[in-house]
Amino acid sequence: MRDTLDFLLHDWLGCQQLCSRERFSEHSRETFAQVLDTCERIARERYAPFNRLVDEHEPRFEQGRVVLPQATHEAWQAYVQSGMLAAAQDAEYGGLQLPCVVESAANALFAKASVGISASMLTTANARLLLAHGSAAQREVFARREFAGEWAGTMCLSEPQAGSGLGDIVTRALPDGDAAAGPAWDADPLGPRYRLFGTKMWISAGEHDLTSNIVHLVLAKIPDQQGRLPPGTKGISLFVVPKWLPPEAGAHAGSRNDIVLAGLNHKLGWRGTPNTLLNFGEGGHPVDGRAGAVGWRVGAAGEGLRCMFHMMNEARIAVGMAAAALGMAGYEASLDYARQRRQGRASGRPHEAQPVPIVEHADVRRMLLAQKAYAEGALALSLYCARLVDDANTAAADEARPAQALLDLLTPVAKSWPSQWCLEANSLAIQVHGGYGYTRDFPVEQYWRDNRLNMIHEGTHGIQALDLLGRKVLQDQGVALRLLLERMHETAARAAALSDSAGAQGSWQAWSKALQQACAVLVDAVQAAGREPALALDNATAFLQGFGHVVLAWIWLELALCARAAASGGGVPPALAAGKLAACRYFFAYELPLAQAWLQPLLLGDSVLRDTAPQVL
Repeated sequence: MRDTLDFLLHDWLGCQQLCSRERFSEHSRETFAQVLDTCERIARERYAPFNRLVDEHEPRFEQGRVVLPQATHEAWQAYVQSGMLAAAQDAEYGGLQLPCVVESAANALFAKASVGISASMLTTANARLLLAHGSAAQREVFARREFAGEWAGTMCLSEPQAGSGLGDIVTRALPDGDAAAGPAWDADPLGPRYRLFGTKMWISAGEHDLTSNIVHLVLAKIPDQQGRLPPGTKGISLFVVPKWLPPEAGAHAGSRNDIVLAGLNHKLGWRGTPNTLLNFGEGGHPVDGRAGAVGWRVGAAGEGLRCMFHMMNEARIAVGMAAAALGMAGYEASLDYARQRRQGRASGRPHEAQPVPIVEHADVRRMLLAQKAYAEGALALSLYCARLVDDANTAAADEARPAQALLDLLTPVAKSWPSQWCLEANSLAIQVHGGYGYTRDFPVEQYWRDNRLNMIHEGTHGIQALDLLGRKVLQDQGVALRLLLERMHETAARAAALSDSAGAQGSWQAWSKALQQACAVLVDAVQAAGREPALALDNATAFLQGFGHVVLAWIWLELALCARAAASGGGVPPALAAGKLAACRYFFAYELPLAQAWLQPLLLGDSVLRDTAPQVL
């Protein structure tokens, strides 16, 4: 995986060019390599050897607290000491001011080694939200300690009765004091103070013994004067609610907050990360003798969901990266197995005396090529989005604006495509192993179980599809889609201009034509959606799948062109370049043709999903 990361970072994305920007001026390709070397070593020593252990020895619920294996404690401390929690942050917060794209590549190494141990992304995303939307005191008290690894962070959105329907949440936030007093109530240095009452579910790392405190970011509603909760999502506010009240909390300092662990969810995968049900304000830990979890509002009242999307979007890209890393883990494991396992005779050589390695069989190579195309393509998509983050934050305005537009458009794809197709890669890894694949003698069954959660984490496929077709594709008169199509056509033009063919690997001209045809079908589907938007949203998931495959065809053509150029200049090993060309050829032959089939329901205005009565199902 490391050689592919280096190829993507430097040969394709040109990350060393970022060092010319003031924020990254103290870095170089050498410092980026040092970061990756350190993370690779920690992942190899502290994460990978214990991946099976944390799967078999799940977090334990003992006397109201969660107990984790010692290996998880040691991995957390190694991660904290590496500085990765604050790697991309300002130096004043202990950060290394790394580009987001390098930070993402480094974190992929941990996710590949053990995704169940490596769920530190929420702490970093929590702290980054507070930097973006919190008060100066909230940034200093909570974010700084999270970046230092002293405290951990979560996000608390879903509720047992609401799930993904955030407009239906009923957690209440009551002013803790006389809100009518105005300045007197607002005088708390941490911001307007509230007492929260409600239940939150599916909270990753909501309780554990890794850190001395856990900082929860909680969505809740502030009742009106008649005690009624505002309807829908526009009435949601955001609160920072720590497990232990910080030293800066005045009279409350040092108190255990009124947050109670109600139970653990026992999951299919990611078993090393506790997933919790939390009760806020049930009186289990009263503060000042009163029930209600003490929290401070982040941002303006009613703006909670807008603030939370800062964390959710970051988490969605991180989930896509975790899925890609698991896809890579399964691919490498099955490739190694296929090279060693001997069985049957090679096609065309039925009379050979000895069985051959199963990698010699065409159908096994099909499964390996598919895994390579899915996993490496997903990795490239994730890093491309991370590079867009860097451009949006540090480039000149004329480059930053289109980068942000493209990032907004691609975020639902960066979450959903890797989580679906790297899960398929893990399924193929099991298939390559045959009967051994579904036993615990080999790691691929765990990779599949871990990856299955990623299609649900941070918003299901259906939610990403509605976001893509219902908002992102059409917002700002479709400017982001036009930007993406311009980049796709530019790539296709570069491929079409090549006078040589890809030889046994395929035809540049054929790939160029196929990509442009796919773009045309995509535009037709978007136009059809514009004519009948309500009907189109019924088919949003099919659109998401077709859109994603067109995006990945573009990315694979980009990677093939880059590999060709790098190989001709001696920049990458010939085998690495040949592998990229083979995966591109596979994708255009086997995968891109599926895009038109997925887009067909929108093109035809198919209404079967709307017409089918629930009682006939």
